[in-house]
Amino acid sequence: MQAGALGTFDTVVMAVAGSAPAYSIAATTAVLVGAVGLASPAALLYCAIPMLGIALAFSYLSRIDVNAGASYSWVGRTLHPFLGFLSGWALVVSATIFMVAGSLPAGSMTLALFDEGLADDTALSTLVGAAWFVAMLLVVLGGARLTVRAQLLMSGVELAILALFAVLAFFHTDNARAFDWSWFGFGQFDGMAGFASGALIAAFYYWGWDVTSNLSEETRNSRRTTGLAGLIGVGIVFLLFEVFTIAVNVVLSSTQVRENEANVLAVLGEEIWPGWGGKLLIVAVMLSTIATLETTLIQVTRSLFAMGRDRTMPSALGRVHREWNTPWVAIVVVGAVALVMFIASNALGSVGDILSDAISAIGLQIAVYYGLAGLAAVVAYRKTLLKSAANFFFGGLWPLLGALFMFWIFIESLGELSRAAVTIGVGGLAAGLVPMLWYWKKGSDYYRPAKLDATHTVEADYVPAGAVPTQSRAHEGLSTDF
Repeated sequence: MQAGALGTFDTVVMAVAGSAPAYSIAATTAVLVGAVGLASPAALLYCAIPMLGIALAFSYLSRIDVNAGASYSWVGRTLHPFLGFLSGWALVVSATIFMVAGSLPAGSMTLALFDEGLADDTALSTLVGAAWFVAMLLVVLGGARLTVRAQLLMSGVELAILALFAVLAFFHTDNARAFDWSWFGFGQFDGMAGFASGALIAAFYYWGWDVTSNLSEETRNSRRTTGLAGLIGVGIVFLLFEVFTIAVNVVLSSTQVRENEANVLAVLGEEIWPGWGGKLLIVAVMLSTIATLETTLIQVTRSLFAMGRDRTMPSALGRVHREWNTPWVAIVVVGAVALVMFIASNALGSVGDILSDAISAIGLQIAVYYGLAGLAAVVAYRKTLLKSAANFFFGGLWPLLGALFMFWIFIESLGELSRAAVTIGVGGLAAGLVPMLWYWKKGSDYYRPAKLDATHTVEADYVPAGAVPTQSRAHEGLSTDF
């Protein structure tokens, strides 16, 4: 773990890359349109408001506990260690599922650059996607500095292409549907259940900005930087999501969206700029997908590192490589599990089928750990909420509303999702009960935590390879003003 490896700009880039704007638009738009139709911009807008509340919760919590486990540590120290473990487990499971959901489009987009017919070959897409995954695994293994350099290159090109097409889409008039403000209206949804299913998918769009918190032990001035970068990241991707979702409504028909469910952005590019447009946006999606594989690997391996350090998972996961300063055991384990899942994914159907169920399942798990983090912020700051209006609104009310929203969409959408999505989403969470109860019985110190509140800060628990983990130390005197 390379302390101080990342600065503010680096961390903002990681937040934007974590949400993977081009990938999210390409892979998720068809799923969102299938759920809410032309109300896709509304779903993204109404989900962005509570999502900012969760980003505020992460910002406030990162000030008092710098920990690579992020919500795993915060929820465990405020609500209950069992809930903390399930929060961390939800991230681990959702990120691991994403290794398949993300790698398949990376493979299919790479193949589409050479022959569009090859992009529908699930087996070949899996093979190429696995190759990209292994490449990103090696980059993450090389340390935070190498990771952020690769991220700057990939995300820089991706965002430049997206900015170009955002401008071109504004001037596109051929065969265009007229813009309608009703796309932002609540009445477009098929009742509250329909809105909930759309909001759950929208949560997947935004997911990933919180990688900044998992990198907190490797960031300069992390108590301020990680939370600020997360908020900026959510704001940037919100604008990109809205621009391109509106463009899809204006430029593409529902048939085009449905028939190109794994490649919507490429079809949009071809309509806006025939010939070159589709290829350029395929490049953007490919880079975005590879970039977010990298940030997802960081999230899951840092979370497992924190769990191994606390001995709530095998302690070997908490080992740090002496030369690369990375949690190499966690990285190798995640890589092996993901590669097995790549092979198994071929039995699940087409790329589009796999993406649809995976996105909904991940959305359920996201809702759980984001919601718990929102509640954790309110509990941690309960003694300071009435000291100022800013503390009450930004540290209490908004995170609380964000948490309640996440729990609501989780419950409300269960009846709307496919059996496969619910089984993967809920079953993946339930599987965490086994290691949780096992290591609780073995007496891990994590299950006897020092309570976290805003009148104390907790130092980062960096542990060199081979060292014995130590208890965190609490320190007084953190300012809580926003």
